[in-house]
Amino acid sequence: MHKLCRYVRFSINPFLPADEAGFNSFASKPAGEGLAVFLELGVELEGEADKATGLIVNVSDIDQKVRDCAVGVFAEKIKADYREARHTGYDELARLLKIVWGKLADGFGSAQLSKLSLKLSPFRTLAVDDKDCAMVYYSEKFEFAAAHKLWNEKFSEERNIEVFGRCANPAGHGHNYIVEVTVKWPSDQALRTAGFEKVVNQELIKVVDHKNLNEDLPEFQQITPTVENIAVFAWDRIVGKFGKSAALHCVTVWETDKTYSSYYG
Repeated sequence: MHKLCRYVRFSINPFLPADEAGFNSFASKPAGEGLAVFLELGVELEGEADKATGLIVNVSDIDQKVRDCAVGVFAEKIKADYREARHTGYDELARLLKIVWGKLADGFGSAQLSKLSLKLSPFRTLAVDDKDCAMVYYSEKFEFAAAHKLWNEKFSEERNIEVFGRCANPAGHGHNYIVEVTVKWPSDQALRTAGFEKVVNQELIKVVDHKNLNEDLPEFQQITPTVENIAVFAWDRIVGKFGKSAALHCVTVWETDKTYSSYYG
């Protein structure tokens, strides 16, 4: 079984009678003109690759299906809300994702639709998947800078260098970490991200930002602050603190743009 994900970018002009089709799908199609609402829809499919072509689905077919069936759903709602000066909230966007799911679910032959994600900005994403259709997933990225040293006091110096390499530098080293926190909540209830951001900022970011993790945090005086252990630490700091409806689903910590670890509790 394979998974294939295709991101389809499109822009919506709320006040123009029609959206410019555009020719650059890497940027967005429809293209948008001037100041427009830019969105990116991720379509994840599961299936077997065809033996003759090596494809699960031709990605150009995914593009066309999304532009035929999905873009108009978002465009109609966004244009109506803008023109009536109405706010489009997360609960409404989640409802639109469910509508789009219904329009796309049977459109890819034997391949099964497994996830839809709507990127609202480079840092915020809404998603629904086939694992729990009653839930919606919201992800947001945060950043912090910290120093750490990868070192196990039970190892010899030679063993530490063998296991951790340059990261065992006695003086430590620093990273600009990115943390993506994902919560899930029932699609018939509203999510308020102001409270969400406050929890993550107070309980996690302020605790680790501009700190020496080995020296300043008691938890990492007993365990090595690897990216794996930092993800667990982050989970433990914020789990259960998002109110009654929203539950923590996953914490992902990027140490660099090439290395990250996710923890699901």
